[in-house]
Amino acid sequence: MTTLLTPYMTLLIAAAAAATFATRIGGYILVKRLKHMPPRLEAALNAVPAAVLTTLVAPAFFYGEIDVKVAMAAAFLIGLRFGAIPMLIGGWAAVMLMRQFLG
Repeated sequence: MTTLLTPYMTLLIAAAAAATFATRIGGYILVKRLKHMPPRLEAALNAVPAAVLTTLVAPAFFYGEIDVKVAMAAAFLIGLRFGAIPMLIGGWAAVMLMRQFLG
């Protein structure tokens, strides 16, 4: 047996998977049991994607190097005019060019 897949690690992975599944299925069951969703709950659920995106992007912007900041700014500006795919391609191209020429 390798040191990576010890019984303790296997149990830890299984417990984490069970906890993740329970929270996801619990939220689904709770919302399905509601006959009428309150407007505040709907507004809160609609805000979740923006909150998650912010928690992923903000640390990279503030702690990243200049190439990451330029790529995010380029992606933001492209995203104002075009859709998601051109935004992703533009941000990727910007960071690759910055890393190629600035090292």
